[in-house]
Amino acid sequence: MAKSRYEYVKNFERESILLPETYIVIRVDGRGFHKFSSKYDFEKPNDLCALEVMNSAALKLMETIPNIIMAYGDSDEYSFLLQRRCDLFERREFKLISTFASTITAYYQYYWSQSFPEKPLQPDRLPTFDARTVCYPTKELVKDYFRWRQVDCHINNLYNTTFWSLVKSGLTTQEAENRLIGTLSSDKHEILFKEFGINYNNEPEIYKKGTIFVRELDFESDVNIDLSKRQAQRLQKKLKKSEIKKLHCDIIKDEFWDCRPWLFS
Repeated sequence: MAKSRYEYVKNFERESILLPETYIVIRVDGRGFHKFSSKYDFEKPNDLCALEVMNSAALKLMETIPNIIMAYGDSDEYSFLLQRRCDLFERREFKLISTFASTITAYYQYYWSQSFPEKPLQPDRLPTFDARTVCYPTKELVKDYFRWRQVDCHINNLYNTTFWSLVKSGLTTQEAENRLIGTLSSDKHEILFKEFGINYNNEPEIYKKGTIFVRELDFESDVNIDLSKRQAQRLQKKLKKSEIKKLHCDIIKDEFWDCRPWLFS
């Protein structure tokens, strides 16, 4: 490549390299999605079609980047887990952030046009996403991160289900908000059941638990406790070609993680 006397300006560029030998979690989050959902008249408290647009975008991103071993999403947010020794983009933080944010934005806009042809996107309110990275040194920290996101999903959905039930019954948004101040989870369950005949436990799992995409393997045949270098390479190839399954299940209990040791191989 030809050089010029102006090339010295590259000396001002700085790279942020993520810590080696740590699990990388990249979380993408919609920017201004409260206004976006109002603009395009999302169904409250949950719009299943809009959720599936987000899920489709996340799945496509996971298919595009085989280094992603697992993803968890709720509403306009998704968290992607990269393996501990992942060297995607040489672990350059800014490259990872920009790639994930821009790619999921592109896929979201594409799948939106497929799902909502009657609601074309307008230049004054386009869906965009930002991203952040976090490095976790142990698998227990990774598990607790995803547990945290699922608990947050449950808390938010229970609140929103109760809030919008009150609004649809005739309360203003301010009145509904005041009604729920200081209420516990049990109080919200009681309001839903006694006043609206809604058993929250029977609500769809996608709303209560969010969506998990995970690369699945046959545990008995594909995973050993101690892997040689050659076995590890074969496992990596199988992971990249493995089926990505979509789940709406509990990831707080150990069962989900115990059945999938390859997530931390």
